[in-house]
Amino acid sequence: MTKIGIGLVGGGYMGKAHAVAYASVGLVFGTALRPYLASVCGSTPASSKRYQEAFGAESAANNWMDLVNDPAVEAVVIASPQETHREIALAAFVLGKPVFCEKPLGASMEDGQAMVDAAKASGCVNMIGFNYIRTPASQYAQNLIAEGAIGDVTWFRGEHTEDFLADLTKPANWRTTGRANGTMGDLAPHMINGARALIGPITEVNARIETVHETRNGVAVTNDDQAQMMCRFENGVMGHLFFSRVATGRKMGYAYEIHGTKGSIKFDQEDQNALHLYLMDGPDATRGFRKILTGPAHPDYLPFCQGPGHGTGYQDQIIIEARDFLAAIEKGQNIWPTFAEGLEVNRVVAAAWGSQDGGQWKTVKDY
Repeated sequence: MTKIGIGLVGGGYMGKAHAVAYASVGLVFGTALRPYLASVCGSTPASSKRYQEAFGAESAANNWMDLVNDPAVEAVVIASPQETHREIALAAFVLGKPVFCEKPLGASMEDGQAMVDAAKASGCVNMIGFNYIRTPASQYAQNLIAEGAIGDVTWFRGEHTEDFLADLTKPANWRTTGRANGTMGDLAPHMINGARALIGPITEVNARIETVHETRNGVAVTNDDQAQMMCRFENGVMGHLFFSRVATGRKMGYAYEIHGTKGSIKFDQEDQNALHLYLMDGPDATRGFRKILTGPAHPDYLPFCQGPGHGTGYQDQIIIEARDFLAAIEKGQNIWPTFAEGLEVNRVVAAAWGSQDGGQWKTVKDY
């Protein structure tokens, strides 16, 4: 076992999740690299100190530049706002340090392209944080599709729906300002990534994006609340995607339905330990969707629990990410999803905005 110092930029929602993941991953997966939190950086020196004490970090950085330049930091995890991603990643790559970055890849296509170019030029390991596709159930769905269990895929429907801004009495905040913080920048990337992982590259989109509540307590909302798009995949499959932060009653609606010539698959993240599978076999009278509870027979489940049906949770997805990032560093070889995947997701988002602005189908590769 070899120790590796992790530098964590950001200590909020995702920062804490990563701190927990790197404290746990060695025990869960028996990784060859055993991480420790060498340094943590918040938005101020005071918050950095607070996160240091809460997470048990070796040190607290006054700013992200100090963290990146700290010799004890051997790999950088970026869990700060997207407008900071580009600068931090590029500075780490200059020093030859691997980078894990939360989605989206920067705040714009330009940011994403610069980050991909810098990663390639440096030769450093890089990874982007698309955690939901890593659940045992969704990994198993990928396997079922790949082995032809449901035949040739004919249609895909995906959504990422939540209701954290469904209540109009909630005041405007940072999430309601700036395109990068809207639904297309926040929620859409996860399901676009999921659709790409399950079905393949998206080649065309026709999107409609809207702000449902234009003001909150008299303050203008400057980004989008919900969006939908028809899409066409490279393999010819037709699809539909929907994203919303005002979907009343939905808490973690990362969900998809996939139709094939021999069967269908359904999944909903609100019940993340179950996959629903329909196969066109046996007599008509007994056909129907079967609910498959995840267990040790499914990908990445056994390291967490030996009992089928006992289930994994959100935090476990982040631990799986940490395992993959450490494995990539150990082998000196990137593991999907890399920054390049983040850029392709950003490209679909950009094409969707182009479709919204032009009112017509757009080709993704043009963005």
